[in-house]
Amino acid sequence: MNKTKFKIGSSKRAAAMMIALAVVSGTMVVEARKRRVVFAPPPAPAPAPDPRPEPVPAPAPAPAPAPAPAPAPAPAPSGSYDPMTVQLPDVPSNFDVNSELVKAWGTGAIPASALPDVVGAFRFICNASHLSYDDPIVYPGQPGKSHLHQYFGNTSADANSTYTSLRTTGSSTCNSPLNRSAYWMPAMMNGKGQVIKPDYVSVYYKRRPKTDPLCAKIGTACVDLPRGLRFVFGYNMLNTTAKPTGGGYFNCDGPGAIPGHYKDLPTAQANCPVTARVGAVISAPECWDGKNLDSADHRSHVAYSAYIGQAYAQCPTTHPYVIPTFTMGVWYSQGTAVEPWHLSSDVMANGTMMPAGTTFHADWFGAWDSSVMNMWASNCVNLLLNCSGGDLGNGKQLKMYSGFSWTANPRVVTAPGA
Repeated sequence: MNKTKFKIGSSKRAAAMMIALAVVSGTMVVEARKRRVVFAPPPAPAPAPDPRPEPVPAPAPAPAPAPAPAPAPAPAPSGSYDPMTVQLPDVPSNFDVNSELVKAWGTGAIPASALPDVVGAFRFICNASHLSYDDPIVYPGQPGKSHLHQYFGNTSADANSTYTSLRTTGSSTCNSPLNRSAYWMPAMMNGKGQVIKPDYVSVYYKRRPKTDPLCAKIGTACVDLPRGLRFVFGYNMLNTTAKPTGGGYFNCDGPGAIPGHYKDLPTAQANCPVTARVGAVISAPECWDGKNLDSADHRSHVAYSAYIGQAYAQCPTTHPYVIPTFTMGVWYSQGTAVEPWHLSSDVMANGTMMPAGTTFHADWFGAWDSSVMNMWASNCVNLLLNCSGGDLGNGKQLKMYSGFSWTANPRVVTAPGA
């Protein structure tokens, strides 16, 4: 109250006002006690929207003037559709899982963080497995129907392979039979009826951690690879006018190499002396529809993310589940002379020869031991670790199979049936 002069009778009026205020205040306190609410005098100015009850309905970060159709970040909000219900029943390994695990790097060390990268990484190395004219995805139950394939991973993969058969039979050239997945691509040919065997194959699985808020912006959520998933990626042999997927390219690495993303084999070999290796590199899709483990064209149930005006790539709304993708690099020595190579798929069914290497594609039929896949997904990927050499991110590592070599021996073999 400001101390201005009062006119006549001001002291009497002041006394009366004090008595009146005391009565009113006493009444308010009594009423407040009855309601068990602590009375607070109302703010002097008009009732501005400064709500007294603490629970504020909207979170506060920039109130968007719309009911928020996109739910807040989180992997699949409770009560929503769970895509993992479509995966096949688990088929446990028919051997002791622990017999195929060793202390990571002999010490049980935990890998370093992948930061500043935003994806967790799990890497391992494979050798070549067998050659076959089979394709259990495109031509299931039809042995000998496809072009010649070079297989990696499961040593028993053939035209009749299923998820169950892959999980229960065969060894693996990808570290350990804990990974009985089958990977395959067209065989590399030298034009003399012979196959060039790759020295080794590097496989690199990666994805953002499930807790990354961008999982809910790239798609609906980041999820694990479902059991039984399979797909084809790269050049589309069933629709040759379609744009190839997977960003496949050829590279060169080693002494005298001129590295690059070469679109065909002749260009890559021209920049790759005999002292270096030629690499065929391709990446699998990272978006899944959450409903199908395969599709009629063996591609439509999966997709690739793309930049559509955001600072990050987004999955199509039809394929909202972000799965770990993998990049496969297949590396070949050139021997004592550079020869004109081509892929077996470059020779079309009608005999037409496509430019060498331009039909590059690959197939994948997942058959990991579920407990081990959970290890690398939970640790390497979801904890944003930088795992290599089959390191599972928990102090354990896949045992490397007996007979692994960094160099193919023999390097050149006769094509089956030639």
